[in-house]
Amino acid sequence: QVQLVESGGGLVQAGGSLRLSCAASGRTFSTYNMAWFRQAPGKEREFVAGIGRIGMSTFYSDSVKGRFTISRDNAKNTVYLQMNSLKPEDTAVYYCAADLPPTSFVSGATYDYWGQGTQVSVSS
Repeated sequence: QVQLVESGGGLVQAGGSLRLSCAASGRTFSTYNMAWFRQAPGKEREFVAGIGRIGMSTFYSDSVKGRFTISRDNAKNTVYLQMNSLKPEDTAVYYCAADLPPTSFVSGATYDYWGQGTQVSVSS
């Protein structure tokens, strides 16, 4: 069982930055592939970024590539999402998710555990 708790969301102006964190419980964090998803009002949940168990492999959606960076610290049981050059269309609730490999990173149905989400709002 893994419990995930996101933090770091908030309100920021377009062009600004935020860093999201997702803290995981348990001693087996390093065995999980991790990802960030987001869901805007009236839209389906979408994949944002994913990272392999030891952090060597990362994946991004085209909409955030070059602006967002996913990373993890297995010693701290935490995965991060650094978001730069934020746009109003990045406004959403952001969720972290965990899955034992093999993982189809972009498919939300793959993941076994989800956090409660953190709101990110970007004003124009």
